[in-house]
Amino acid sequence: MNTKDLIQLGVPLGEPIHLAHEFIQNFIAQGNDGALLEGEIFNIVANPPAFFADELRAPLARAVYRPAFTLRAELAPWRQWGEGLEAEAVKQMANACALPVAVAGALMPDAHVGYGLPIGGVLATENAVIPYAVGVDIACRMKLTVYDRKANTLAGQRDRLANLIESETRFGMGCEFKDRREHDVMDEDWSVSPVTNRLRDKAWSQLGTSGSGNHFVEFGAFTVEQNDLGLEPGEYLALLTHSGSRGTGAQVCDYYSKRAMARHEHLPKELKHLAWLSLDDADGQEYWAAMNLMGRYAAANHALIHKHIAKKLGAHVILDIENHHNFAWKETHVVNGESREVIVHRKGATPAGAGVLGIIPGSMASPGYVVRGKGSPESLNSAAHGAGRVMSRTKAMQSFTWSATKKLLAERGVELLSAGLDEVPGVYKDIHAVMAAQTDLVEVLGQFDPKLVKMCPAGDRAED
Repeated sequence: MNTKDLIQLGVPLGEPIHLAHEFIQNFIAQGNDGALLEGEIFNIVANPPAFFADELRAPLARAVYRPAFTLRAELAPWRQWGEGLEAEAVKQMANACALPVAVAGALMPDAHVGYGLPIGGVLATENAVIPYAVGVDIACRMKLTVYDRKANTLAGQRDRLANLIESETRFGMGCEFKDRREHDVMDEDWSVSPVTNRLRDKAWSQLGTSGSGNHFVEFGAFTVEQNDLGLEPGEYLALLTHSGSRGTGAQVCDYYSKRAMARHEHLPKELKHLAWLSLDDADGQEYWAAMNLMGRYAAANHALIHKHIAKKLGAHVILDIENHHNFAWKETHVVNGESREVIVHRKGATPAGAGVLGIIPGSMASPGYVVRGKGSPESLNSAAHGAGRVMSRTKAMQSFTWSATKKLLAERGVELLSAGLDEVPGVYKDIHAVMAAQTDLVEVLGQFDPKLVKMCPAGDRAED
């Protein structure tokens, strides 16, 4: 099959032609029937996203793919980790790499469909920030504290530990503390944007709360086999939390997303949630300041939960690790052979620069991991942020029962204080497969096994 044949099948000139010839060579080398090539290439050209997760066909599929509205001659370079990812999520990643401000991208093995950028999507842009590429739950983060207590403390003090969780945070839409908690973050300048200025009082009332959706507070056993973390090998009592910037963060996202969409009305429906703000403009500067404030606010929420629980527990914290996974950072990366500052959005992705510690949770019945980043340039120094969903909340409600779930939890030695059926273990991917797909991105230093889990009770809308 020559170049003329490929052009007639719809393969564009340039790099796609080169990759088509390469595909033909690999196809034949794998022992496939050459008589099938015309049909193979026709199908790839006709529906590229269907082949994004196919190792043999993906390079050609990505080269010929163009969104309904093409914003640049070639997609910004990107790579994915993991197999069997949702085709729509992969398509969303490709769409993001078609933006004129896009520089590079990466898709993590826990990826699934989101708004604009998929969950598990990483996108570097040129002097621009995309509110929906950060996400609705700005600065959603993980925090782990390990105590100077052995893990077997759990067996004899479950009731006491459960009471600590119940008393030291709140779950649910709009939840707040009657007696407000104190933290220096409330003394910062909340007038950096009209949204944060207006919602400062609400944010204060929700300080130290956990909200709804996939947010949780868990006591568990933290196991280390080597002393990379400064701990003697063994099993320790630990507390793991997951939540973000609550209603104020969501309002920041909503306000500035609408401002961005108003500036880019030409974007088609499937790309509207990728509307961006220039950091040279007032809106972009406001959003950037508000986003960073929400980062400090989310960190304060976790700090208060961990502080109050440690105090009432009467235990000393011997290890403290935390990280955001819905955020944007100014970072220096090599792009086209040139080192330059870019804006790296990690929507449901964990920072994994060389030596950087992070937390990647599983589900309420599967382990989470403390990891150390390897600094992979192709992933933009990123890794997965968890197991990743395999189904919608609606489908989960139709697919699982509490009786089967409680049996599984009992087998794993997990006590569930509260949660919705849309957060049971079966809605998530196999965390072991996710971790196996990113061994080039992170190394595991410790394992957290949940034993006492609290999430928002059924009935509330998810905030994650």
